[in-house]
Amino acid sequence: MNPNLEKLQPYPFQRLAQLKADIEPPRGLEHIALSIGEPKHATPIFIRDELQRQLSGVANYAGTRGTTGLRQSIADWLDRRYALPPGRLDPQRHILPVNGTREALFAFAQAVVDASRDPLVMMPNPFYQIYEGASLLAGAEPHYLDCNPDNGFLPDLDRVTDAAWERCQLLYLCSPGNPTGAVAGLDTLKRLIHLAQRHDFIIAADECYSEIYPDEQAPPPGLLQVAAAMGNLEFRRCVVFNSLSKRSSVPGLRSGFVAGDARLIEPFFLYRTYHGCAMPLHHQAASAKAWEDELHVEENRALYRKKLEAVHDILYDVLPVPRTEAGFYLWPQTPISDTEFARRLYAQQNVTVLPGSFLSRRGRDGDPGANRIRMALVASHDQCVEAARRIRTFIESL
Repeated sequence: MNPNLEKLQPYPFQRLAQLKADIEPPRGLEHIALSIGEPKHATPIFIRDELQRQLSGVANYAGTRGTTGLRQSIADWLDRRYALPPGRLDPQRHILPVNGTREALFAFAQAVVDASRDPLVMMPNPFYQIYEGASLLAGAEPHYLDCNPDNGFLPDLDRVTDAAWERCQLLYLCSPGNPTGAVAGLDTLKRLIHLAQRHDFIIAADECYSEIYPDEQAPPPGLLQVAAAMGNLEFRRCVVFNSLSKRSSVPGLRSGFVAGDARLIEPFFLYRTYHGCAMPLHHQAASAKAWEDELHVEENRALYRKKLEAVHDILYDVLPVPRTEAGFYLWPQTPISDTEFARRLYAQQNVTVLPGSFLSRRGRDGDPGANRIRMALVASHDQCVEAARRIRTFIESL
């Protein structure tokens, strides 16, 4: 067996199941899960219809590079969304469709990390645990960049030593952040690109929550957008990952893309030809339709905005709930330990939240996930409101 498997820690939801295993919640209360970031909004009808129309595609193998139509739809969306210079993003050279970004974020590290050079892979802390597992199985050492309130819940770049930057081969960035909701602004993205150029590492930007934000006039910036504005028109050392799961409420479609530096996309394509992970043709056809439509995305944002406001209004005076900059998570501080909060909330109110310490690692200043919980507002509006009321009742009982 690969000895690096022994370095992997249990996944957060495995730990959550163990935390709750001996608890019998109140039977008179419907269970409400705020723990898993699986969108529950209805999938747009036109996406489902296109899937059905294209079912004949199951009779054919799909190519790893994806159809020309899908890559063009993705390129057109990126051009529109981030106002990229016309023609700079080549669908043939700069884009690869993937089966959801989870598998791509993992596979990318396996393809680009050189384990013979004592590599570091940097990542935000707290984080999406795929980053850590991908790093360990690629033979690299994870390097955690703490995200605390005093740095706006963004990675603290000032505390990284020159020696660490020199060892860095890959930096995972998550903006908007999971679980914090923090957005890396233009200056932060520019600084990261300068650092990548100076120290020769790759930025892998997980932008899966980019289309859920409160202000229609202020969408979160993206890495390729900033690279182009800096004159980096070949997107050197910059790769972004995005998907339809959150944007279009189709987590089961497993459809996303990787885009950026062609010098990285081409060897990653080679890796994927061996990986055997081509997206089914009917999924590609439905995905192209989804990337071409923005109306359903605006409607989706409005649903999340309404829920976030309602939950904040119920909880703000009993639980510190900062308004999220983007995404559908809340990241409040708890009056007792995060694990005890989650256990007792489930035991008394049949509401499940995820302890923040299950998403983080202890750093030199402590654990940035301790005494916090992640609340995913993916259930219906009524369920989210009911969950918030139960949380308020629970807190008032402490």
